[in-house]
Amino acid sequence: MKYRWILLLCTAVTALSACNVGADKKNKEQLPDSIKIVSLNGTVSEIVAGLGMEKNIVGTDITSNYPESLKSKPKIGHNRRINAEGVLSLQPNIVVGIAKEVSPQLAAQFRSSGIRLILFNQDFTVQGTKDLIRAVGDSLKHTVKVDSLTKVFETELATAQKSINNPKKPKVLFIYARGTGTMMVGGTGTPVEKVIELAGGTNAITEFAEYKPLTSESLVKANPDVILLFEDGLESLGGADGLLGVQGISQTNAGKNKRFVTMNGELLTSFGPRLGQAVTELAGKIK
Repeated sequence: MKYRWILLLCTAVTALSACNVGADKKNKEQLPDSIKIVSLNGTVSEIVAGLGMEKNIVGTDITSNYPESLKSKPKIGHNRRINAEGVLSLQPNIVVGIAKEVSPQLAAQFRSSGIRLILFNQDFTVQGTKDLIRAVGDSLKHTVKVDSLTKVFETELATAQKSINNPKKPKVLFIYARGTGTMMVGGTGTPVEKVIELAGGTNAITEFAEYKPLTSESLVKANPDVILLFEDGLESLGGADGLLGVQGISQTNAGKNKRFVTMNGELLTSFGPRLGQAVTELAGKIK
């Protein structure tokens, strides 16, 4: 009887060891090197590239411009207006994107064609960015560089925030412009507002959420110290002189002092691995 129990114990230990080996193999499993990925979002594309899988990207949306080499990848439309046929023509194995940007109809097209569709939720916070990096790495079974990419992200952001010394907390008004015919101001709860706050400023608009058309009354009431635009947004208005010609601008502190600053739109709003760089750049411009 004693020897029988010893035999049973040895058998159990052997079985448990075999299970652990199987689990280890599963955890270390990676996608084939030949896998082809299409990314429908610039932030996701940047993370995929940062994880060492840029060679697997065969197509992207038009917001995928970092790293610079992604600009040469075939483009399949804007992340909210994706050309399904263009994606399918690239014969990807996997399509990745942000859940709220992909319509149910588009998702159904991809899945019915046999393509694996992986959609992520994006929370525009520091923790949300770290969670997104982890989620992309886990979903693509490419976790080797997740920790190092997250560490660089944390270090850059911490360095940026340590360097901010702006007790005045200037009021910053963000204007989304596509010529004078399309001008919106950013209210509360936008990604831009969160970057402004991380950079040591405050949002000049507190009366409403998201975006509303710009009016001279709202400009004068907000009276921002600084007006922030995308680089191409200011260009669409004809530069600083064109912005000054917009009714109400010259009556604000920003207009009187010509405190107009611009940033690359994708860097400012992406909440990706370069968030620390975005905070550093904006903090330097609004101080």
